[in-house]
Amino acid sequence: MIRTQERRAFRKLLSCLLIAGIPLVSHADDAPLFVPQWLGAQYTFVDQNQSRVHSPYRGPLSLNPNGSTARSHTFGAYFGVALPWHFQYYFDVEMFKGEGVSNATGLGGLTNGDIIRSGVASLGKRPYVARNYVRWVLPLGDQTTSLERGQDQLPGSEAIEHIEVKVGFMAVNDDFDKNRYANSTRTQFMNWSLWNNTTWDFAADTRGYTDGVMVGWMMPGWALRYGIYRMPVEANGQALVKSLSASSGQQLELTLQPQPDGWALRFLGFYNKGNLGIYQQAIDIAAMTGQPPDIHADDAPGRHKFGFGINGELPVADNGDTGFFMRAGWNDGHTESFIFAEVDRLLSGGFQLSGTHWNRPDDRLGVGIAIDGLSRVHAQYLEMGGDGFLLGDGTLRYGPEQIAEVYYNIAVIDHLSISPDLQFIRDPGYNRDRGPARFAGLRAHVQF
Repeated sequence: MIRTQERRAFRKLLSCLLIAGIPLVSHADDAPLFVPQWLGAQYTFVDQNQSRVHSPYRGPLSLNPNGSTARSHTFGAYFGVALPWHFQYYFDVEMFKGEGVSNATGLGGLTNGDIIRSGVASLGKRPYVARNYVRWVLPLGDQTTSLERGQDQLPGSEAIEHIEVKVGFMAVNDDFDKNRYANSTRTQFMNWSLWNNTTWDFAADTRGYTDGVMVGWMMPGWALRYGIYRMPVEANGQALVKSLSASSGQQLELTLQPQPDGWALRFLGFYNKGNLGIYQQAIDIAAMTGQPPDIHADDAPGRHKFGFGINGELPVADNGDTGFFMRAGWNDGHTESFIFAEVDRLLSGGFQLSGTHWNRPDDRLGVGIAIDGLSRVHAQYLEMGGDGFLLGDGTLRYGPEQIAEVYYNIAVIDHLSISPDLQFIRDPGYNRDRGPARFAGLRAHVQF
């Protein structure tokens, strides 16, 4: 059950929506233009325990060697409005409470994807706007497909061949690096390196949102998307830059999917320009001063970071509810990890198995593994005692971070699922002197 303070928090969230003048009612699929539609609401609770960790030394951002227990709560309400000339408007409000184990630091692949790094930046616990954008669709053909009501999706029909434009405040990973089997931290894998490509340092504020433009060209069998977004002023910062010309995050993704419910491959490239530090320069300064390197002191505008990713899904049975997934990612690793995670190399994969095989058709079992790595100069920076925004053991004996996760998502009743979750991480934070670390979690998710 939701405790008293969570009930009060949710009432506060709803009160803010009412003050904003947004009706909390759902309308029929044929609702007239300009009438707001309630598209969904959700609440997710995660209780996670980290085991004691072998730790011969400790830095400011290390995993807690004595273990850690933490709980997180996220609330969300999602709305949309149909407008003339194929325009749509979406407005989402969310609220976060709680924290991650070890204050959500000490790992490349953090273990709770719902914590949105709030534990690092000490954000307030008040409701906030998560998305506020306009979407425009230009039909290119007569063939249509039906869309059901969903988060940021108005019900109705839409041309299969179309141009799509989104402008406003949004989450970059709503449109890029999606995967049928490893995409939602609230119902699938919780480790960051399994539900997203952690080498992709996509533009976002601390909570994961930013202003920008996305343009997509959707055709049968393939899709091409491009997006440009505002970067944060500083690493893991909440404030965003004012000018895209001075600092921006750009990405281009090609999706190949010959059949709508068949296999898919996505090829992603990104290029960031911003106020970034360079690891080698921070190391050189440290060698001259005799002090630990500090990448944050080396921040300067106009520097860049780029990388690539591939993302695949392969349905094999049960109308696609059973299938395999994989991701691989690389970034140049010479400028600092600035936004998402401290990962420069990634290889991950796994499978989802439908509960149909044991007469639980709405249940899902997921098993995944991930290997995170750092560039040579990034590892050297940490070995010399440097800190990032998630990592900092004081020193380091480098080794790739190896992650395994298994979850079982139980459909208890309509709209409610509960998921036990286990994770095992060898060489946490890329440190062969530390760990292994074990994490046991329980997730409850309510969605309407």
